[in-house]
Amino acid sequence: MAEITLTIDTEQQKQAVSDSFAKLDPRYLVKNPVLFVVELGTIIGLAMTIAPGLFGATDSRVYYAVITVLLGFTVIFANYAEAYAELEGEAQADSLRALQTETEGKRLRNEDVDLEDVGEDDYEAVASDEIEQGDVVFVDEGDVIPRDGTVVEGSASVDESAITGESEPVIRQSGGDRTSVVGGTEVLSDKIKVEVTSEEGESFLDEMIGLVENAQRQKTPNEIAMTILLSGLTLVFVVAVATMFFFGEYLSTFAPNFAGLDIAELVALLVALMPTTIGALLAAIRVAGMTRVTRRNVIAKSGRAVEAAGDLDALILDKTGTITTGERVAQDFHPLGDADDADVVRASYQSSLYDETTEGRSIVKLAEKMNGEQAADGQSDSEELDEPGDSVDAPRTVSVSLDAEGLSESNFVPFSAETRMSGIDLSDGTEIRKGAVDAVEEYATSVPGKLRQRSNEISENGGTPLALAVDKQVVGIIELQDELKPAIASRIAEIQKMGVETIMATGDNQRTARWVAEQVGIDEFHAEFDPEEKIELVEDIQDDGKLVGMTGDGTNDAPALAKADVGLAMNAGTNAAKEAGNMVDLDSNPSKIIEVVGIGKQLLMTRGSLTTFSVANDVAKYFVLLPAILAAAIPGLAAMDILNLSTPASAVTATLVYNAFIIPLLIPLALRGVDYEAQSGAQLLRKNLVVYGGGGLIAPFIFIKAIDMLFVALGVFQ
Repeated sequence: MAEITLTIDTEQQKQAVSDSFAKLDPRYLVKNPVLFVVELGTIIGLAMTIAPGLFGATDSRVYYAVITVLLGFTVIFANYAEAYAELEGEAQADSLRALQTETEGKRLRNEDVDLEDVGEDDYEAVASDEIEQGDVVFVDEGDVIPRDGTVVEGSASVDESAITGESEPVIRQSGGDRTSVVGGTEVLSDKIKVEVTSEEGESFLDEMIGLVENAQRQKTPNEIAMTILLSGLTLVFVVAVATMFFFGEYLSTFAPNFAGLDIAELVALLVALMPTTIGALLAAIRVAGMTRVTRRNVIAKSGRAVEAAGDLDALILDKTGTITTGERVAQDFHPLGDADDADVVRASYQSSLYDETTEGRSIVKLAEKMNGEQAADGQSDSEELDEPGDSVDAPRTVSVSLDAEGLSESNFVPFSAETRMSGIDLSDGTEIRKGAVDAVEEYATSVPGKLRQRSNEISENGGTPLALAVDKQVVGIIELQDELKPAIASRIAEIQKMGVETIMATGDNQRTARWVAEQVGIDEFHAEFDPEEKIELVEDIQDDGKLVGMTGDGTNDAPALAKADVGLAMNAGTNAAKEAGNMVDLDSNPSKIIEVVGIGKQLLMTRGSLTTFSVANDVAKYFVLLPAILAAAIPGLAAMDILNLSTPASAVTATLVYNAFIIPLLIPLALRGVDYEAQSGAQLLRKNLVVYGGGGLIAPFIFIKAIDMLFVALGVFQ
């Protein structure tokens, strides 16, 4: 599934508005105590507009009608924020549904028939909805896989672009951790036998649709805690404002110019003091956070998983596929004996020109770069890996003639498991071979004494040495190193700035693990780790009271994925891994866990920032309303009336206008999330207090005064 870019069209806007009114149902709003109280205030305002005498009101119906409308807008805008965010989540679920297609499958009559012997008489073509769990289907080149399953025989290239958005086909084969296939994907080459693992309506896509929809609806633990806190604050303010009515009655006996506190003004004061802004945007922040995760082709099974990612203390990363690409690339050439750099570079280039392996192509690239020539694909490795820690040092310059004269692909000698070497025979009879050091030693008739010493040094630095021989004389060593993923060092540094400890756990040897850890700045590494040790590592970290995340794709990773607080399973992995993890990456990119942590942090930051802004708003509105309402009874409060608003009625109305319309103004920020930078908790707290706390204190004074000045200019409340 390609990354989704959502645009809300006119029809969706209408739907959001319609949903905003549908959510006015008190049975729905009671789940949000802040908005429920605002709705009750709206009902009281409406009653006072219709029958002012019912509450002993003294102001005009127009004034009460304005208050009622503003309170109603506050609730509607809050509902609109949630409805708008939910539309994005629904759009993602709809995009997944669009991938579901009805197709036919070739169900085998005899499951034991050999794959190579399957003929038309061995299977029956049936609709995909007639295939049952446990059936074995035959999928040939050009066929669409009818239902989710596991490859039980064969190997094939599969186009999964409809699911992942990646155009590059993937290999699915029996055995190992790449056996899982998804219904609706197409086999591009070869053929496989697939055992169906899902019933109709329970496919991977069905599960993903359900997860997206359920995750949007369910409140996260942190949101539940925030709702409880807001409920407590709301109750406190209700009690405080209710007592102010009697306080106003008491003051009216001493101040003849003060007629007491009007019910409408008390309702306005209550709504202004309650944290209505964060109460209105809380659900939208949650839904938008889930949406950001899904946009990156990660399906979170719950909002809790996203929040946990934002709270992680430690992150366990595998080496191969996460920190490195899993491929070895040439880093340097080392001459031995009487050979010089030019001899080794030329021989390495000639032996690898027709070598289509990753190592062979990297040797050709390195030779061309050392000779100052452009790499074959028009882009050098240093251009691809533009971070300082993500590439090997720039190669030295060697003057050598690199030409293909005398070379022929027919004379290329491919690598074989028996010889453990590859190479080429030149037209003049020269034999060039490269391969494992011990294999080349056995092949050669002349071996320099420093071969073993130099190869051991390369191994100590985490590299892989390939010995190079010309006419059975060893002339040098080609040094290979694990290729680091682009920008991985800077991304790990970013995670560390968040206060998250990075740990590498790999089955590779100690020397290679140490070299990789040093290159990318990993905090801690463990080498020669087996799956059992991974789950022990997770448990040890959790025993220290920390939250831990990890990635995995194999059945042997499932226990650790299930145990980790955030387990990101690869879609290309086994069903056991996907079931164990609480997130599934459709792109099967293990380093995606780093992005997920960032999204989780952004979700928590957005909620914290807007909560800070909302509370600061309430403090500011307190200093706006109380002096304006009570100054007639308590002259000393005039010193607090820093805005010097025209009338109490103008102060109340201007405050309610600001209180209502600040919500839609903040909707884009709630949906997009606050700008995120990798910083420590102390730095983020200071930034929150200054930017959102300070802004929340200042904004109400500016806008409320501006609204009051507009009222004065229009002659309102004079």
